[in-house]
Amino acid sequence: MLDKKQGHKSQYNTYKRDCATTCDRYNEVFKKRERDRDSKYNKSDRDRKAVSVYIPPIKLATMIKKVEGTSSVEYQRLTWDALRKSINGLVNKVNATNIKNIVPELFSENLIRGRGLFCRACIKSQMACPGFTDVFASLVAIVNAKFPDVGNLFSRRIVLQVQKSYQRNDKRQLLAGVKFLAHLVNQRVVYELVALELLTMLLENPSDDSVEVAVGFVTECGSILQDVCPRGLHGVFERFRGILHQGQIDKRVQFLIEGLFALRKAMFQGYPAIRQELDLVEQEDQLTHEISLVDQIDPEIALDIFRPDTQFIESEQIYEKLKKTLLGEESEDEKGSDVAADDDEDEVEQMKIRDETETNLVNLRRTIYLIIMSSADFEEAGHKLLKLKLEPGQEMEVCIMLLECCSQEKTYR
Repeated sequence: MLDKKQGHKSQYNTYKRDCATTCDRYNEVFKKRERDRDSKYNKSDRDRKAVSVYIPPIKLATMIKKVEGTSSVEYQRLTWDALRKSINGLVNKVNATNIKNIVPELFSENLIRGRGLFCRACIKSQMACPGFTDVFASLVAIVNAKFPDVGNLFSRRIVLQVQKSYQRNDKRQLLAGVKFLAHLVNQRVVYELVALELLTMLLENPSDDSVEVAVGFVTECGSILQDVCPRGLHGVFERFRGILHQGQIDKRVQFLIEGLFALRKAMFQGYPAIRQELDLVEQEDQLTHEISLVDQIDPEIALDIFRPDTQFIESEQIYEKLKKTLLGEESEDEKGSDVAADDDEDEVEQMKIRDETETNLVNLRRTIYLIIMSSADFEEAGHKLLKLKLEPGQEMEVCIMLLECCSQEKTYR
C-alpha cells in the first residue's frame, strides 16, 4: 500500500515537472513574439514619423537645389513631395470664387505625374467638406477637358468608392461618393447611364438607407436627368411611387420621397445642374467617360506612391512644353503689350518707308497679331487697333489677321 502511494507521488511529481517545463517553454515563445511585435511596431512608428515629418517650403526648395543631378532618386523624391504638397494646398483652398485663379496654378504643376495625387486630394477634401462637392466637380471637369486621362482615373475611383461603400454598408462614404458622382454627371464628365445603374442598384432591394441615398442622388442630378433621359427618370419615380405605396419603410424616408415628388413638380427649382459661376467648360470641349457599375475597375493605386522614373528629365521637358501651350507664352504677351502701348510712333515711321521686300507689311501683321492676342477683351483690342496709322489699302490686313488669330483658337473669342 505504501509503495503504491509512493509510486503515485513520484508520477505526480514527474507530471508537475513536465508541466512546468512546458509552461516555461511557452512563456519564452510568447515573450519572443511580444519582443518581435514591439520592435516591429516601433520600427513602423519610426518609419511613419520619418515619412510624415513636416518640411517648410523654403527648406524643401533649398534641399532640392542642393541635390546634385536632376535624375537622381533623391531629387525625384524631393520633387514628388513638393508636388504632393502643392496639389493638396491648391485643392484645399479652391472655392467658387477663386477657382479661375486656382486652375492656372494647378496646370503649372505636373498633373500627368501627379494624377493619382490630384484624385486622392479631391476625394479626401470632398469627404471632409461635402458642401463643396460641386466646386470640386467643376475643378475635375476643367482638368478633364485638358487631361482626359486624369478625368478617367478620377471617375473610375469614384465609381469604385460607391461600389465598395455599398457592399460594406458604409453610409457616410456612400453618401459622399454618390454626391460626387451626381455632380460629375452634371458636369458631363461621366455618362448619365451610370446614374440610372446606381438608382437601379439602390432601389432593387429597398431599405431605409438605400432609399435615402437614392433620394439624395436624384435631388442632386435630377435636373440634368430630366433633360437628357426623361423616360429613365420617369421609371425611377415610378419605382419610388411603388415603394411609397408598399409602406414598408420608415415614415421619415416616406416624407423624403414625398418631398422629392414635390421637387420634381417644381422642375428641381433650387437644385440646378451647374451653378452659373461653376459653368466653366464648354459642352463641346468636355470629354465624357463611359463607366459601368458592373465592370471590374482598376483604381491604379500605385500612382499615389513615389516610384523612380528612368526618363524623369524627358517627362518633365514634355510637360513644360505642354504647360506653355496651356498657359500661353508670357514673353509674347509682354512684348505685345509693350508694342501696343509704347511703339505707336515707331509704327507710323515704318509705314512711311516703302520696301519692296514687304518688311513693312510683315511688321504690320505682327503688330496687329500682338495687339489682338494680348488684349484682355474686344474693347481693348478695338481701341488699340483704331490707334494704328494705316496707309490706304492696308485696312484689309486687319481683317485678314483677325481671321488668322481666330483660326488658331480652339474656341472663337
